[in-house]
Amino acid sequence: MPVLPSWLTDPLWDQFAALLPERPTVDPAHPLGCHRPRINDRIVFDKLLQLLRFGCSYQGIADTTCSATTIRNRRDEWIRLGVFARLKQIALQSYDRIVGLVLDQIAIDGSITNAPGGGEAVGRSPADRGKQGLKRTGMTDGYGTPLGRVLAAANRHDSPLLAPTLDLLDDLGPLPDDITVHLDAGYDSDKTRTELTARNLHWRIAHKGDKAPIQASRRWHVERTHAWQNAFHRLTRCYERRTTVINAFFDLADTIITVRSLIRRTWTTHRWDNRPNRRP
Repeated sequence: MPVLPSWLTDPLWDQFAALLPERPTVDPAHPLGCHRPRINDRIVFDKLLQLLRFGCSYQGIADTTCSATTIRNRRDEWIRLGVFARLKQIALQSYDRIVGLVLDQIAIDGSITNAPGGGEAVGRSPADRGKQGLKRTGMTDGYGTPLGRVLAAANRHDSPLLAPTLDLLDDLGPLPDDITVHLDAGYDSDKTRTELTARNLHWRIAHKGDKAPIQASRRWHVERTHAWQNAFHRLTRCYERRTTVINAFFDLADTIITVRSLIRRTWTTHRWDNRPNRRP
């Protein structure tokens, strides 16, 4: 059984392949001209999707078609080329052009996941008896489309991470004049309000001590997006140690979420080749 349906992986691969530079199957500079041919990029891409979805080790996913070393080397090569970040940007631009991002309503919230392997952005988790943990402060639009995230140690407070998270808005191009940011009680402070005022942003912040369901504002969109991301087990239990690799897997997961939402929302209004027979 494929890790993702073909109506989702095929357009992902088509765009991903368009971002890759040309590489010869056999390196012409090899002194003997007889080394092993280069593993097909599609095979490695499928392996990365399996890693992301199932959360298994590189050795566990390797087989006769592709070794664990090849997966890691090709992953690092694509990270250096910025392919994952560019793929996510193209997915967001396509979604905005066809459906439209709801950028006048922004939701931001943090989520803590296990990181037993340690790493650059790992600390003692206050939610898991002091075990190693990773925090991501995610930002979504008013529908829940992931716009970006900031990685930090699990023991970092949410409030200081607000400013670098809001800086990600600069990558989205023209923004509405009036933007409302929805935050939970962890951001209920004068420092947060001062930061939002300096950026000419409105806010809806839950008050500390007041019990209210999460549906009282649009914060639930970012909570739902965290749940979508946690469906990818590579992100739920993170063994990667470098933030560049973690961000690459998050960019790939966010791209899948965005394209899946785009296909689902346009299924009743658009027609295209290889359109799913049933609404996703």
